[in-house]
Amino acid sequence: MPLESPAIPVAARPTTVSLVLGSGGARGLAHIGVIQWLTENGYDIRAISGASMGALVGGIYATHKLEVYAEWVLALERMHVLRLLDPTIGRPGLFKGERIIGVLRDLIGDSDIEALPVAFTAVATDLDSGQEVWLRSGKLFDAIRASIATPMVFTPFKLDGRTLIDGAVVNPVPVAPTLDDPTDLTVAVDLSGPRETSPMPPIGPSLIGDNSYRRRIRQFVDAVRPVRQRAEPSRGLLDVAFTAMQAMEDTIADLKLAACPPDVIVEIPRNACGFFEFWRAEELIALGRERAASAFAQLAASAAGPG
Repeated sequence: MPLESPAIPVAARPTTVSLVLGSGGARGLAHIGVIQWLTENGYDIRAISGASMGALVGGIYATHKLEVYAEWVLALERMHVLRLLDPTIGRPGLFKGERIIGVLRDLIGDSDIEALPVAFTAVATDLDSGQEVWLRSGKLFDAIRASIATPMVFTPFKLDGRTLIDGAVVNPVPVAPTLDDPTDLTVAVDLSGPRETSPMPPIGPSLIGDNSYRRRIRQFVDAVRPVRQRAEPSRGLLDVAFTAMQAMEDTIADLKLAACPPDVIVEIPRNACGFFEFWRAEELIALGRERAASAFAQLAASAAGPG
């Protein structure tokens, strides 16, 4: 009796990929899961273009140290995240962003972009001209710092005489930098997919290391926590600003993706987590893996055609 073919397609030969990683705060941790799924299933990532959190994860992957970052972020708790923020006074942003970049430089090590083993483009926005800026040379973490300069959250970053802010302001899912790549597939990860009632998949065995003890403690606390009536969510200044900015970026992303459609789109629900919920790394990585598998299964089904 012949064996059934696998439900998820594994590349028959090394299939080269240009990977486009979108913006979306902590939802960008799902990028780790997408990358893990691609590399485990025979896809060879030759080039990466990223905006904001996509630039951060993509840049670290381009150094071949993504698993170091993943192990670190999986250990983060809520208080660790808060301690990584460096508040400002009288500056155009709530946080300087220097502390987190310093920690990541120490963890990963800095590199010149042009010397990386994977072609990399970080997308930023010139605050004065409003132009999209492609950062393809210079120090990796300078480019990442410029690309993650989310308005109101992190202060703008001065680089080569320009004042740069988050690339998501003009291109949240930057496919255009990959158009000339000599690769087989362009895969884009959009962190602003449609809202879902329960977007998170069940968590299986720990993705890196043994976090089972921490997970059991969390489950125990959740089980004994009193159930309170959910209050009507209040809308403060930042909440309104983030919601408005998200709506703007969603519209821009739709237009950009229509103009430069990738071969595969992996969609992460926009309500998967809050902007700063980096302590939910395990769930988000699992979500990225699940949605990558689903997107490629759909690609295989459409290629097979009816019957």
